[in-house]
Amino acid sequence: MIDISDIDVFLGLDVGKSEHRATAVTLAGKRAFDKWLPNTEPKLRELFAKLQAKHGTVLVVVDQTASIGALTLGVARDMGCPVAYLPGLTTRRIADLYPGEAKTDARDAFIIADAARAMPHTLRAIDGEDETIAELEMIVGLDDDLAGEATRAANRLHGLLTQIHPLLERVLGPRLQHPAVLTLLERFGSPAQIRKAVRRRLVTLLRPKTPRMAEQLVEDIADRPDPGRIPRRRP
Repeated sequence: MIDISDIDVFLGLDVGKSEHRATAVTLAGKRAFDKWLPNTEPKLRELFAKLQAKHGTVLVVVDQTASIGALTLGVARDMGCPVAYLPGLTTRRIADLYPGEAKTDARDAFIIADAARAMPHTLRAIDGEDETIAELEMIVGLDDDLAGEATRAANRLHGLLTQIHPLLERVLGPRLQHPAVLTLLERFGSPAQIRKAVRRRLVTLLRPKTPRMAEQLVEDIADRPDPGRIPRRRP
């Protein structure tokens, strides 16, 4: 459990991308601050300094440690403020103990601050391992986003090829995310351009990406009736 014996004011932050909802409560439970707080270093430092000057030691409690919460934690630590984490699920469970049912950022920020004051056993310490896990979760989330974008782009290419030349889509479709096929489409953006290319040139282009499949892929494309008439040499 986090030791709050030396804490004078508890600052709860319902963190957001551009601004946080911040509520500070004293040991007696009185609100010392309750406003929107821009997620910028100068504004964070200004608030932390004011609370320190007026009340003493400030415990900064966030509901997210990664990405949008990282700047707040970094500034708080740099200014000597202890930090803690109250998971979102815990916040929602504690919210049942407070009057009112409407979920608002202001209510959540107060609950985070007051829970830190009255129920410190619900807080989690933020150490290096937690931050590493949070960073890994952020990276995994980014990887999932990129994978989703790649899938959407591939589906778009499938649709365009089907509209323009269904027979060519039958050849390239199953291999659409292969680097060789992507290189082919990048260099020759339409069936007409592929049709004008010389087979030898296509094989030379594709071989670095797929040494074993280059010639067969060009032959498969050439077997299609249009753009399949790929000349072996230019006239």
